[in-house]
Amino acid sequence: MPFTPIIGTLGYVLSADRTSVLLVHRSREGDEHAGKWNGLGGKLEAGEDVVACVRRELREEAGIEATSLRLRGTVSWPGFGAGGADWFGFIFVVEDFTGEVPERNDDGPLAWVPLAHLDDLPMWEGDRYWLPLVFADGPVFHGVMPYADGHPVSWSCTEL
Repeated sequence: MPFTPIIGTLGYVLSADRTSVLLVHRSREGDEHAGKWNGLGGKLEAGEDVVACVRRELREEAGIEATSLRLRGTVSWPGFGAGGADWFGFIFVVEDFTGEVPERNDDGPLAWVPLAHLDDLPMWEGDRYWLPLVFADGPVFHGVMPYADGHPVSWSCTEL
């Protein structure tokens, strides 16, 4: 059976001093991510490439324009989404931007979180496997993390 995932992007916006990252604390009622901290992003729209997608999502969710960003990796999440939907994400780090970040968006409050405190936050269990790779000064990574019943069942990763 062909793998036909929902394609999305995640952007992790760094502070000017590179010690903090902009995250959203998802708190919208009915949101499957409620209670968790996450990067900014969303689904790829028809006719847009992944860079255009992450830039659009950053405008919509944080009112900023990414002026310098790098693809850090991709993750395939079979079974992650609602009803066991498959997802495939392109993950970017945003090093520079213009605009003023609001206190919140439709999904919840936005906050600059010190990188050293990411482990203290409630987030998807699987994020703890690949999130350190986003902020590492290493090669681009490509991972696969199947989910079952809301939990990762394995993790494999290739770095290039």
